[in-house]
Amino acid sequence: MKRWQADALLLVVAIVWGVTFAVQSAAMRHIGPLAFTSLRFLVGAAVVAPLAWRECVALRRRGHRHDGSDALRVAGLGVLMCLCAVWQQFGVMATSVTSAGFLTALYVPVVPILAWGLMRQAAGAVVWLSALGSFAGTYLLSGAGHVSVSEGDAWVLASVLPWALHVLWVGDVARRLAAPFSVACGQFLACGLFSMVWAAASEPMSSSMITAAAPAIAFAGVLSVGFGFTAQVVAQRHTRAADTAILLSSETLFAALAGFALMDDRLGALAWSGAALIFMCILAVQIAPVRAGRPA
Repeated sequence: MKRWQADALLLVVAIVWGVTFAVQSAAMRHIGPLAFTSLRFLVGAAVVAPLAWRECVALRRRGHRHDGSDALRVAGLGVLMCLCAVWQQFGVMATSVTSAGFLTALYVPVVPILAWGLMRQAAGAVVWLSALGSFAGTYLLSGAGHVSVSEGDAWVLASVLPWALHVLWVGDVARRLAAPFSVACGQFLACGLFSMVWAAASEPMSSSMITAAAPAIAFAGVLSVGFGFTAQVVAQRHTRAADTAILLSSETLFAALAGFALMDDRLGALAWSGAALIFMCILAVQIAPVRAGRPA
């Protein structure tokens, strides 16, 4: 694969992930947030399963074996991913698609701050300035001058911390197991099963609801979860880290475009200035390590 092809593939991933925010919002007309989360991740696990199986076979031929503790780590990732996805889904139900897209992306500056706090990994001046800028952008995006953010914004903001923790943990587990597709499939499966149990205990679910939401479930499961992860892994082997950072960060912009075109989202000038500030801070955090010669 040539570099321009890899960049084009990453741009497609960003478009899919951005549009998925609108799909998530539309799906709530037919099905509950827990059931939707469960089904989309189970579909995603099914998409990645053939690649995970092929990977496991190859690892066994080379003498690699995974034990029960590895399975528990992957299951733990799935539970954490479930909290992230469900809280975000609660937020999407009560805020605009545009706000949800930009607020979710706040995990980018939060990750290096957590790495500094939990792992004593140095966080440079760019990280701290970007974090401050992101919170200022959140204030503007959520409604400057108001005492508190909306309920939906609060749920999305709550999902940012577990997303950031997931990013830190998944890297460690993936390196330990040397099996990215197996880790992905396992955590998708655990997330789907855990949220299914949660849904069965707290919200209605019927075949008619699933049928009505089937297009959204298929889009979010096949394209966002299954295709998105796989395409990202493939593309990043053939392009620069700076390209990846910029292209995947554009997910927030595509979420805003999808919200405008599909959900009739309309933001004021202050809100758009906040969104722009968040986006610039996201780019700064991702590009600064690349320019310094370190991995993004």
